[in-house]
Amino acid sequence: MDIEEILRTLRFAGGDTAAIEVKSAAGGYPSTTLESLGALANTPGGGAIVFGLDERRGFTPTGVYDVQKLKQRLGNEAQDFTPHVRISISDAVVDSKPVVVAEVGECDAAFKPCTHVSGKSWVRSYDGDFQLSDLERQGFLSNRAAPHFDMAPVPGTSVADLEASAVAAWSDTVRREDPSGLGRFDDEDLLRHGGVVTGAGELTVAGLMMLGEYPQTWFSRLVVHVARVEPDGSFRNAKSLSGSIPRMLASAVDWVTQNVDYVMVSGPDGHLRDVPAFPVSVIRELVGNALVHRDLAPWSEGIAIHLRIYRDRLVITNPGGLYGLTVERLGREAISRSRNAKLVALGVNVSAPGGVRVVESLASGLIRVNAELDGQGLPRPTFVDTGIQFTAIVKATRHRAPRTPTTMVELIGAKQQQVLTALIEGGQVGVADLVERTGLSPTVVRRALTALREKRMATVVSGGRGRETTYEAT
Repeated sequence: MDIEEILRTLRFAGGDTAAIEVKSAAGGYPSTTLESLGALANTPGGGAIVFGLDERRGFTPTGVYDVQKLKQRLGNEAQDFTPHVRISISDAVVDSKPVVVAEVGECDAAFKPCTHVSGKSWVRSYDGDFQLSDLERQGFLSNRAAPHFDMAPVPGTSVADLEASAVAAWSDTVRREDPSGLGRFDDEDLLRHGGVVTGAGELTVAGLMMLGEYPQTWFSRLVVHVARVEPDGSFRNAKSLSGSIPRMLASAVDWVTQNVDYVMVSGPDGHLRDVPAFPVSVIRELVGNALVHRDLAPWSEGIAIHLRIYRDRLVITNPGGLYGLTVERLGREAISRSRNAKLVALGVNVSAPGGVRVVESLASGLIRVNAELDGQGLPRPTFVDTGIQFTAIVKATRHRAPRTPTTMVELIGAKQQQVLTALIEGGQVGVADLVERTGLSPTVVRRALTALREKRMATVVSGGRGRETTYEAT
């Protein structure tokens, strides 16, 4: 992994990413290296640890206390895992100071979780490394074989626990769209061949979750927990959404539209319009994916899907990682692979209240999500896969004023233009926020701000001792 590419990625993200961990290493061997080695080995695709950068100062180089000693200890610690952590170590130089990059290979899924001699294992989230609980360890163990948990029978259930109107609508759709295949069977055989009931007459997990009258009678935590997160970390309008998957999907979309902020955006015609901070169709697709692709293994039955609205982003998290593909391929190819094959097959012919299909039959949902966000000039979703948890992050639409007149743009350089555009879109923001929005280093951002202030195109809003300085466009 090229150091320049790493720096661009880190500065654009404004911090560590799911695949890149930064450690200073100027004063000695970082004490958290062990956890990062184990966590990245358990992360799909692996990742890299970069020694010799200071995250708090915009990833400026700090140097490494002793390059050879660091490499030797890294190699020794990699051998203390079962299986051994595969690492490739390379040297780099940033601003005349040494930097060490350790690329960590992903552990084979058949041997996960990669475990230290102490008995501990770690997993990487989008905001840090965490020690695996015994329950999460079961998640890795259950992934060692092809999953079929959606086809498991639910003891004590029968066709009487299905929602009659949902079954009728599903049957009509199947018979209309697949008349010579699944649709040729009578009602009883249709339910059996369609994977709704077992040969013994009990409902499958897939049948109960997709067409059941109230699945939470048996699975009380297979719900969607929603909440709006305030700046102080408190929750507002938190609740659990229950019912079948189609009903939870419709309820989640309704809740988002009622709790999301609306912002003014200037359209191509120059008129300002109020639009949701998060495109509703995008949220519908991502929530639907979480519902049908979540892990249904026994270890995850007590874990709800979480949907959180923050000031600047919406985060959807579900138990279970991707199956049969990587994050890099999401939204780029129309790939249909799922840990819950029968549940997905049912969802293709089931509509949520309002008439929208639960599952996109052509597996092109994320491609359409990217196209819509691209068309609105918004960043594409960020996806984080830890192997036992999957997270989708959508950035909020920000207030966007009309573009800066060309005559004014001609007065400033490219980097100053980037910072000015970020100020126009973000309102009152600080240097850290501008670094995140532009991908520029803090030093470059500060220089651009100085130049813009001299040209009276930006001004200081607030700041002072102990407070972050914020700026806005003038």
